[in-house]
Amino acid sequence: MLRIRAIGRAGLPVFFGLVSPFGSDALAQAASEAIPAVTVEAPKTSRPKPVTRPSRQRSASAARAARPVAPNATDGAQGQNDTMSAGAARAGLNQAPAGQTATTIDRSQFDNRPSFSVGDVLRDSPGISIKQGNGPRDFGISIRGSNARNGFAIRNLVIFDDGFPVTQPDGLSRSDLIDPHAYSAIDVIRGPSSALYGNYATGGALNFRTRPGGTIDGVEYGVDGGSYGYLNNYLAAGKKVGNFEGSLFASDTRGDGYIGNSWFNTQTVNFLGTLKATPDDRFTVKIINNDLSARLPIRQSLNQFYTNPFQQGCTIGTGTAGCPTVSLFNNGFNGGKDTETATQAGLGRNDRRTIVGGRWEHDFDNTMTWRNQFVFDDRNISQPTGSTSAIGDFPSYNYMSDLTKRGEILGLESTAFFGAFYNTLTASSDTRNVMPGGNATLGRLSSNLYSETTNFGVRAREELKLTSALTAVAGIGWETTLLKGVNTAYAYAGPSGITTTTLTTADRQFQNAAPELALLYNLNNEWLFRGRVATGYGTPQGSNLFVLPTGLSGNNTQLQVQKNLGYDLGFDWTPNNTLKLSATGFYEFFRNEIVSQATPIAGVSYTFNAPRSEHRGIELAADWKFYPGWRFMAAYTYLDEVYTEYVENITNGAVFSFNRTGNKIPGISPNELTARIGYDEFAGPLTGLGGFVEIQWKDSFYMDNANLLKAPGYELVNANVHYKTDLLSDTFRSLNLFLEVRNVFDRTYVASANNIANTVTGGLPSSASALANTAGSIYAGSPRTFVAGMKVAFK
Repeated sequence: MLRIRAIGRAGLPVFFGLVSPFGSDALAQAASEAIPAVTVEAPKTSRPKPVTRPSRQRSASAARAARPVAPNATDGAQGQNDTMSAGAARAGLNQAPAGQTATTIDRSQFDNRPSFSVGDVLRDSPGISIKQGNGPRDFGISIRGSNARNGFAIRNLVIFDDGFPVTQPDGLSRSDLIDPHAYSAIDVIRGPSSALYGNYATGGALNFRTRPGGTIDGVEYGVDGGSYGYLNNYLAAGKKVGNFEGSLFASDTRGDGYIGNSWFNTQTVNFLGTLKATPDDRFTVKIINNDLSARLPIRQSLNQFYTNPFQQGCTIGTGTAGCPTVSLFNNGFNGGKDTETATQAGLGRNDRRTIVGGRWEHDFDNTMTWRNQFVFDDRNISQPTGSTSAIGDFPSYNYMSDLTKRGEILGLESTAFFGAFYNTLTASSDTRNVMPGGNATLGRLSSNLYSETTNFGVRAREELKLTSALTAVAGIGWETTLLKGVNTAYAYAGPSGITTTTLTTADRQFQNAAPELALLYNLNNEWLFRGRVATGYGTPQGSNLFVLPTGLSGNNTQLQVQKNLGYDLGFDWTPNNTLKLSATGFYEFFRNEIVSQATPIAGVSYTFNAPRSEHRGIELAADWKFYPGWRFMAAYTYLDEVYTEYVENITNGAVFSFNRTGNKIPGISPNELTARIGYDEFAGPLTGLGGFVEIQWKDSFYMDNANLLKAPGYELVNANVHYKTDLLSDTFRSLNLFLEVRNVFDRTYVASANNIANTVTGGLPSSASALANTAGSIYAGSPRTFVAGMKVAFK
């Protein structure tokens, strides 16, 4: 169930307990054990004896027993955690770094329910916001509002899969390749994190952990099916044999979609294999592949959403109310246009994502590990999402090398980390006009973008146990980003389309440094207090530099790097093994915050810098087993994010300036809550039978910089019943069944609302009623759905 990491609880040995498989539960158990009093008589002073140096051990593994990190005999939990290797400590930096506000979502929270996408599982963590993206499993994931102001995909946080980066060097991540069935846990790391994770980690990081092969220990087959033609067949296989452990996950997911023109067909493969070649050397291979073929509806205006939220009957360009449309050149390059719906035009996505990674870890001894990691990541897209289609191949390369050292500094327990990295992406992508005729017929070239993005730098970190109750963490990262691009815009004159081109170039270099400091104080067995100050930075994406507010190609190369300085103060309270409470308050100061908003061209966003802004909020989490078999869990987030310096210039013949200082940043819901109460039978003939009721609440939020128009909030109720039993068979191990009703009361709600641009009419700003007709913003959420699933585990 929901596991709130008590990060870096006093002392590094406790920190190691957090990143171990036992996590904070083991820590609470160890901490609650009383230590008996011991009387020791001081020995008499004796003459020191000569020290005989031991002969060199053959391997680091052989040396482990001879050279342990100095344990603290007064703390049983610390004594246990002192045996953790430096390699395990390094792995923990992607899961629950000491001093960081973090939550781990355990597989038990979503194993007995439909888990179609990240949107189904990440809401169990405070600080997380989810909005529907451009595709069935494409979601905008925000940590503390980090991505709420972006038009598509995921930005302003860094994502890993088993410690392998799946965020490309330009900062773009997409969740299409994530099938939650593949994972054992998801780590949510919140707050500015560029000291440890580098560029784009202004909001934090996510780490998805697949199931180890030894945990699967055989083969599992599952199938989920439900409303609107949804069907997901998936397979997991894994084994640990000798020094090798491997797991393979594969799924085939398809559905008709609940909005017109939203059918999908996607396949995912995820492999993880680790070979312990020698006692001191481990080799790990990661392979991910995702193929997506999907139709895509057009985002609506607020008024269209109220009229026809699911875009039914939108098969012709005119005549049906509430149907958003696009204007397409009849000849594919200039002149007259035809107005068509998404179904008529055949809008959609046909993408492939392939990631291949390798990691070598070498233990010099029991206290030092050297890790080298290389990742090849190729994103191949064909995306006719509006009046134009984006087409391109985006191969990237990412190399990291680092050392982790455990030991002592002046008698104080220490874990030190130092690493260097280099990653690069070079791509040439086309934007082509879409023509009438259906099936996303392509016209002539609208623009071509050649871009190069390169990041390289170093990072260092020190975790030091100052006393038995106080731990200090200090880190810093330094990085250079090279951003080059040439955008060629094409214009066509006359019926024959005489071509002229306009070139816009960019050659930018950014240098950034990100320090962080944290203190953790363990008052007693129940209370952990933590404070942190940290920084983050994120450079613009190459494509941001060449889009104007109109959505056309042009010069936007003045964009600056965004930076934030954040303060976290919080506590974790675990009075016993049935109750866990966590609270964190944060305050972050942004400079040149990168914000995007919709343009008149469907599927195209414009990006700008807001000179100064402030983000503040509260995160609460609770996990309470208040009676045998019963459990209550909740994750709540409060956000208050405002511009503190921003003057918006709007051009309509003349330039009109509007001071937005004090206005709310659009796209930020101030209140979000996920709460669940459930019961699981633990004894008797009905053992394994359970169910829960869940509520999701998202408050209304502004959609524009002037704070004139709001997207409505919503409350959803989900209900689930499930059953799991072990099978007495030579072939089968266990059977899982579930049935879930989502959106029980069939509420119509906004699942996604991109920011819209304010306009000026007759020298006056447009009213809220006028903005409500601005298209390109809203996708409706799913109506009531029924999903049933079955999973069988084979021996």
